[in-house]
Amino acid sequence: MSELIEFRHLKYIVAVAETGNFTRASERLFVSQPSLSRQIKDIEAEIGFQIFIRTPDGVFPTPLGQVIVDYASATLHGRTNVLRITKEIFLGNIPPLRMGFSSFVAVKHLNGLRSIYGTQFPGCSIQFSGGITAHILQKLERGDLDCAIVPQPIVGLQWRVTHVDSSPLVACMRADDPLAEHSPVTIAELEKRLTVFRDPEGHPNGHARLLQMFSEAGIGPEIGCSATTPQDIQLLIRSGCGVALVAEDTAIEPGITVRHIAGVSWTADTAFVYRINAAHPALPMLEQRMLGGHRRIDKKMAEPQRPQLPLRFEASA
Repeated sequence: MSELIEFRHLKYIVAVAETGNFTRASERLFVSQPSLSRQIKDIEAEIGFQIFIRTPDGVFPTPLGQVIVDYASATLHGRTNVLRITKEIFLGNIPPLRMGFSSFVAVKHLNGLRSIYGTQFPGCSIQFSGGITAHILQKLERGDLDCAIVPQPIVGLQWRVTHVDSSPLVACMRADDPLAEHSPVTIAELEKRLTVFRDPEGHPNGHARLLQMFSEAGIGPEIGCSATTPQDIQLLIRSGCGVALVAEDTAIEPGITVRHIAGVSWTADTAFVYRINAAHPALPMLEQRMLGGHRRIDKKMAEPQRPQLPLRFEASA
């Protein structure tokens, strides 16, 4: 956007676009119609193309002009929203942010979101509630939670879903497993040994996606054991129940190791989710921070301990 275009010009552009008429827009803005028309023409001359088409039936944005109109509208809305929210923070009217999370989400994502929230909403509290993905989504639908960070895919028109990170899926096995001598392991080697899975009922859409990936790779492993947390999956592996798939950034316990899988590019994807009609004022700002690329995650292995959150923490079954 040209440096000659000031904030008031954005108001002019939006008013013309919304009213479709220079006279009505000038009345809304309390400026003269000739002055408004001249300033819009000056903006168009500055950027080198028309924002509006003038016709006897009204004024309409050009295709490129619509991009400018959308930008102006979003900027004005953002300014209004920031002023409203900062006033609510000052008055102490921001309710606690109730955030759900799955145990299959890396600790770094929780810490990252907590840091973002603390920066944008200083002095405002956040409450974490852990559980399986299916239960977390049910709580979101009931309004018992404001948002969540959970594994994808998340299906349904009621959700706003922002991708946070992708981590490669790797084969997880006992460190003394003969398969651990191979790096990477092949699909053929993995198929007969892959028997430990996340409980399908904990995230049905995630399990369906996993089966689709297996089908595309031409394999059909069967579930021998299932668990609801990464720790329980590793317990089953240590007990000799088989091999599992885990995200590369999963906290790996002693006696367990992981190997990359040759010939596939499977990933575990994490998302920030909330209901479209959710009311907490922090949600759009958190979403925008993540869409803006602030949640880039490195791929180093996480530490094996569970997070110690200095906040109210509610664990759900």
